[in-house]
Amino acid sequence: MSTLEITARDTTTGPVLEIRGELDYTTATELREVLTTLTLQPGQRLLVDLAGMQFCDSSGIAALIAARKHAHTAHSEVALAAVPAHILRIVGLDQMFAVLPDSGTALRS
Repeated sequence: MSTLEITARDTTTGPVLEIRGELDYTTATELREVLTTLTLQPGQRLLVDLAGMQFCDSSGIAALIAARKHAHTAHSEVALAAVPAHILRIVGLDQMFAVLPDSGTALRS
């Protein structure tokens, strides 16, 4: 059984979502549900920290794209931090998202 833990916190630059576990068909709806609870202000950045993500399938990638759409609808930015190298480059999503080495770097920029 897939497990996913999402921790949300607010920072001065915008909300941070920390993803731990498997973002897949059985858990991607959890991320989509968390997104509906986030209020983004224009100019803020939604940061999705993937340091703890162990696995991501196409449903997980679709949920990340939904996060991007949520941010853009709010006239906000979106960035991914600590992306496992094999995940986004395979499907070219590193061309759609700002990709940062870790959340500390992201919060300083």
